Amino acid sequence: MTEPKPLTEPMPPAERAAPSAGLAPAAVRRAPSGATASAQPELLLGAPGAQLVIISGPSGVGKDTIITALQERDPDYHYVVTCTTRAPRPGEVQDVSYHFLTTEEFAGLRDAGELLESAEVHGNWYGTPRHEVADALAKGHDVILKIDVQGASAVKQRASGALLVFLVPPSMEELFQRLRTRATETADQLEIRQRNAAIELARQGDYDRVVVNETDQQARTAAEIEAIITQEKRRSSDRRVRIT
Repeated sequence: MTEPKPLTEPMPPAERAAPSAGLAPAAVRRAPSGATASAQPELLLGAPGAQLVIISGPSGVGKDTIITALQERDPDYHYVVTCTTRAPRPGEVQDVSYHFLTTEEFAGLRDAGELLESAEVHGNWYGTPRHEVADALAKGHDVILKIDVQGASAVKQRASGALLVFLVPPSMEELFQRLRTRATETADQLEIRQRNAAIELARQGDYDRVVVNETDQQARTAAEIEAIITQEKRRSSDRRVRIT
């Protein structure tokens, strides 16, 4: 396991554009009418001690499996469903796996300031519903986000006190084998993901903690991340995550 880094100080908040009209999924909140793109985002506060945990890592490292294992260990963890413009894969469910949106719907949310972060990854757009994060934190839940390295940097700027955890594979060879085995991408898509994996792994130094997800050791990996979250809660029991 990579030696944990000291927690970094949050970067200053960045402004976001604000509201326009409408989108369908009930899980995604609409912005109030009448706001403008230059409006100052409202400050949203989490309950004291509630943690915002960002989990990142290259495609194929096992993020979904680890998040599921965390939720099984503690059902109180709130996993925020990400918006995306990519097509659903077999077995994925709308508003459970992702909020699957058209490009136009996604752009509407982004331009309305209703996404905490958004980024284009592997040719598709991904983004995090801002109010879903804030609402869960306000209720005292520890919130887990699965975000790529671009999105994690953006959230760190807008959410002071976020804890960033980066998952790494035992080796690049093992990672590529996992990607080939799951067979969910075309040959061209697989090549892109393999190329991007090296770029993403180079960004692990931007994270507060780095955890190795050993093959067939998902329970141990989840336990390690849970211990990191517990440690941080003890260190900052009165801190409130601030979201702009």
